[in-house]
Amino acid sequence: MSIATRARAEIQALSPYSAAVQVADTTRLNANEAPWTSGSDRFRRPLNRYPEVRPARLRSALAERFGCDASKLLVTRGSSEAIDLLIRSFCGAGQDNIVTTQPTFSMYSHYAVIQGVECREVGLDPNDDFRLDISRLLDACDERTKLVFACSPNNPTGTSVPRDALIELAGQLDGRAAVVVDEAYIEFATQASMVDHLSRLDNLVVLRTLSKALAFAGARCGAVMGPDDVVSMLNAVQAPYALATPVVECVEDALDARWLREAEQRVREIISERERLVAALGRCDSIGYIWPSDANFLLVRVKAVDALLEATREARVLLRYFGAPLADCVRITVGSVEENDRLLACLDAMQEHAE
Repeated sequence: MSIATRARAEIQALSPYSAAVQVADTTRLNANEAPWTSGSDRFRRPLNRYPEVRPARLRSALAERFGCDASKLLVTRGSSEAIDLLIRSFCGAGQDNIVTTQPTFSMYSHYAVIQGVECREVGLDPNDDFRLDISRLLDACDERTKLVFACSPNNPTGTSVPRDALIELAGQLDGRAAVVVDEAYIEFATQASMVDHLSRLDNLVVLRTLSKALAFAGARCGAVMGPDDVVSMLNAVQAPYALATPVVECVEDALDARWLREAEQRVREIISERERLVAALGRCDSIGYIWPSDANFLLVRVKAVDALLEATREARVLLRYFGAPLADCVRITVGSVEENDRLLACLDAMQEHAE
């Protein structure tokens, strides 16, 4: 049974927006567009014309990069839009629920609240390096569970979920719920993407983004991949012309082989810096524990979190503080060598002052 049948009935019956036809080398008097271009327009495609409803060339390029058929991919405004589309499509307000972990990316629960959907959170044990217990996740599911979100590597803990565990999770929930694997940070991990299991697991959905490894957070571009009928359904829900022409063009350029090679080198540098930071932070008296990370950040336990945050703010270095249940922790993004040195110098100054 297709997992698309677990979506809201009205969404399953929804047809995509019927946009004005776009044909090259024609006089376009069918879309109420302006007939002139602005003098500030510097793009390959004129901005007086609507972009493609769904950018076909970009879709194919992303499918090639991520390793799936184009029919299984929808280009989204970052992976955050994909989360919103999934929850709105599958979950009825006041009826259904999603299951995820705690701590994890807060937008799963955020979009659930917007949709009026219960979010069930399974706590991760910091003393077990926040490893995901599949059995506890399954215990949280019932007949009203439509989506199970697993962020791997997880934000903010940096922990990856083993592929075998994700395969088991999808198998246990086959026909009952979609398993959504959020791989925003997968390029920084040694574990391979779950995309290669899309053809084998009918309820698997994978999220990817260009914000991290490709350094295109400002472009707001990502992708959701899954069964053809699920992608078609999400396509009907997504707003028409979702990707602006400048975004489409800059991402097409970023997917050129030369820039992809540069990005791969930058990722290797971040991983190297991550290991250098781990070693340096381990020598700081103010740091209590550093959790293993497969991402471009580190979650660390701090002995005096308020003092650390005040010192780094004064040094004009910003760290991420989440509060409960991570009240004694901060998340440190791995920056450039110079940025990381600035942080370490701040910590050294704190230590000297304490002595």
